Amino acid sequence: CLGTSILTDSDSFQNVVVKIERPTYHKPFLGGFKNRITGVEFHNAGSQTIPKTRPDKGIQLFCRETQTVFEKNKPQQTKNTTSTQMTKIGLYVSNMTDKLVSPGKYLTAEEYHKRRLEAVVVLQTYFRRWHAINVVQNLREEKRLRLAWEAQEELRKKKEKEEKLRREHERRLNPKTKEDFELLYHALELWKQEETERINRTLTGAERKAAFCGLLEQEAQLIASIGRHKLNADEENQQKATLRFLAKCAQPKRWKAYDGKITEMDTQYTLRARELFEIYRSISMNDIPKDERTDVLLTLRRTVKEHECKLTWEIVELIDREVDLMSREVKECNLEGLRKRICTLFLQYIKTPKFNPEVARILKVPPDPLKLYKNVNFCHSCENYLPSTEFPVPANSRTIGRCRLCCKLDNEARQREAFLKHKLILENLRKSEADYQDDAKIVFLVQHQDLQYMTENIWGCQSALSACSDLYELVMVRWDKQREWSPWNTILLTKDEADAHLRLCNLQEAYEAAFIHRIKHKHIRAKNYFAQIPAMASFLHRSDNQANAN
Repeated sequence: CLGTSILTDSDSFQNVVVKIERPTYHKPFLGGFKNRITGVEFHNAGSQTIPKTRPDKGIQLFCRETQTVFEKNKPQQTKNTTSTQMTKIGLYVSNMTDKLVSPGKYLTAEEYHKRRLEAVVVLQTYFRRWHAINVVQNLREEKRLRLAWEAQEELRKKKEKEEKLRREHERRLNPKTKEDFELLYHALELWKQEETERINRTLTGAERKAAFCGLLEQEAQLIASIGRHKLNADEENQQKATLRFLAKCAQPKRWKAYDGKITEMDTQYTLRARELFEIYRSISMNDIPKDERTDVLLTLRRTVKEHECKLTWEIVELIDREVDLMSREVKECNLEGLRKRICTLFLQYIKTPKFNPEVARILKVPPDPLKLYKNVNFCHSCENYLPSTEFPVPANSRTIGRCRLCCKLDNEARQREAFLKHKLILENLRKSEADYQDDAKIVFLVQHQDLQYMTENIWGCQSALSACSDLYELVMVRWDKQREWSPWNTILLTKDEADAHLRLCNLQEAYEAAFIHRIKHKHIRAKNYFAQIPAMASFLHRSDNQANAN
């Protein structure tokens, strides 16, 4: 509010209160002036009356000042009068700029279409030439790629063959596994046969007997050398097997979640097994400083003293003895026996379920003696009672014969055969059948002895297509990929041939009738051999019923 005085009479004034309302809209600029001396600006005032608002009628209104223009186009054609002047009497028109126009040859419809056809033929000629050039270039490029691929494959196969020969040479020089020693004994047998044949062919009488005596002596020396290698390999493999056993005990619990991720969980038993594994690996190390060895022994001493028994007392006594000998500066070579005793006793401590509960899950000998009476068989060769897993049982066997160790010893002493190639074929066959995921069973009943019989006696150790005799390159696959693998539904091929065979959709169209008849004949021979086996008879009848239904 603003107060002001108004002169009412000549001598009296009246106070008036003026209310000022702030407008809700922006007042327009109405002009004004500026004092040049003081620089004060004076604006023209407007009325303070609030403008009257129009009532809302609910519809959108526009002012009449808006004008709409409608344009309209209309074509028009005006008359254009023209004229031509000609020479006549009284008028001369020059013809210097005139042109003589003569009519051309009349073109009929037949001639027009003929010209168009000739033009089309010319266009097609050039197009076909361009297309032929592109086809030839593509064929040339495909040929180049094919030759490059063949050269690369040839080089790859050559490298694989060289690597395979190198591995075999390395395995014979430094045998480690059972398969390596099988190859050694097999090579020894081949050498013996060659020498025997040479002696029989070239020598007679006393010279022949002397040569056989020398051959026998050489064979004995080679067998002794192989035996020494075997002892060293057994010791090394035993240490590796022990470390794998302890590492398996120390692994955490694992399971797969619904989203495919692997979840791991450590329990108190796995943590205990991991602690013992680390201690065993530390005390098994050689060439470590004395202070570190002393720390490891003290850690081991504290660990085993948690349980009081005869075994732990003996371990503690041996630890104290080694610490005392190391303090007396005894040589390392004189402590090897003592350290081996400590490792052996501590390994026995680890394998005791009372001290390491996690080991009870992996031990082959169960803690409960009553479980030993189940699945135990007697070996008539070594006269030992062994679990059923220690007996190789071929598919055609009706009784349980010798154990695996006795069979291996008999093979090393007599036949000296190498089963590695047949085991590789069987392993590849089982992997390929597992990939089908159709609940195949027969392939897991067949043993490597049965596969060896099929490979040698039925298929002749060669591919059915290319007659390749390298067993490292051969694989067994299904003859009809829609049916389960069986000895009467198989074919022996190389790896490349097997890949091409499994891509076929119709065998009758892909192969000749004579080839199919030869394969069927081999299947009949396999049926006759495996039909004598009771376990195979049910599968044989089921496959016959499926074939008749198809």
